[in-house]
Amino acid sequence: MSALTPLERALLALVALLTALAGIADYGGWAPVPRFVLATLALAGLAWIVSFATEQLGERFGPGVTGLMQSTLGNLPELFVVIFALQKGELVVAQTAIVGSVFANALLVLGLVIVVGARRAPDGVMRFSKRLPRDTATLLGVTAFIIVLLGLSLAAQDPASHHVDEISIIGAISLLVVYLAWVVPYVRSDMLPGVEEQVVLEESGEEPVEVLDEARSPTGPRLSLALTLTLLAVAGAGSAFVSDWFINGLAPAIKQLGISQAFAGLVIVAIAGNAVENTAGLVLAWKGRSDLAISVVKNSVAQIAAFLFPVLVLVSFALATTLTFSLAPIYIGAFLLTALAVAQVTGDGEAAEFEGWALVAIYVILATVALYE
Repeated sequence: MSALTPLERALLALVALLTALAGIADYGGWAPVPRFVLATLALAGLAWIVSFATEQLGERFGPGVTGLMQSTLGNLPELFVVIFALQKGELVVAQTAIVGSVFANALLVLGLVIVVGARRAPDGVMRFSKRLPRDTATLLGVTAFIIVLLGLSLAAQDPASHHVDEISIIGAISLLVVYLAWVVPYVRSDMLPGVEEQVVLEESGEEPVEVLDEARSPTGPRLSLALTLTLLAVAGAGSAFVSDWFINGLAPAIKQLGISQAFAGLVIVAIAGNAVENTAGLVLAWKGRSDLAISVVKNSVAQIAAFLFPVLVLVSFALATTLTFSLAPIYIGAFLLTALAVAQVTGDGEAAEFEGWALVAIYVILATVALYE
């Protein structure tokens, strides 16, 4: 196994420097905007380390398992950001950060991945397995059902509207059961030799290609398992500290910049917290590894909506501020329409460049509305 390249060493050193400066800025009481910018850059840098290390770990597995690992570990910064926001009473930031992560991944990141993947494809159409997009649509649909139903109940002020906490708890537990019922067979099937290859072959009608090897480079992992796990552990621990500094600098920074809390959570926090999917998905699409690129992004969407969101709802009852599935009407509509748009674009296992731009356009429109909220 080869050692780290000079560029990778330089990037690791830069992330370490940014993390140290973010800590100094937080404890030193620097001006709000520089403190917030440093924390944001450090958070994105740590997310890159997680992405890089997980990609090396994924050289030993198939695209499904690799995508799941990247989305799981890549969501650590976001998990910490929302927890610290709830602990400090920043409910709007926490709510918009979690749903904003769904929007950022399902619209912005997925759209850009499709644009890049379609441009790299010989015929201008990005092709991938249908299974994960369909599964993700189902999981998003269940989450949207809870959010929309609760929103309608609150709008009508019916008897159920007085039990938002109880409904959210039951909804969270139900979502977790559904997610676990999906993810366990999904991971098992991906680890069985020939299963993923057969699924893709049956869907496309084409001759077998390097389906099982798509998640792996021809030379295999370049880093030792010990170094890979060390990078993941250090980046995960660093994310916990930087997320706290990020939230500390968020409120004074957005006040000084004159932007809304909704925009900060929906756009700034969501994009910074999903830097893994932003970078990993685009790089993989550029390399022509369509199934793995889609797997990284789709796994993140499914995991945020059907795992991270309900987990944070349950955890929040032990924190200073309670998180529920009750959202502002505009975000209820946006969530439902996002689920429908994603199912429409990716449900058939292929997407053209204009469909990617359509998803990006939806995100830009949503971000613009949030700016004026």
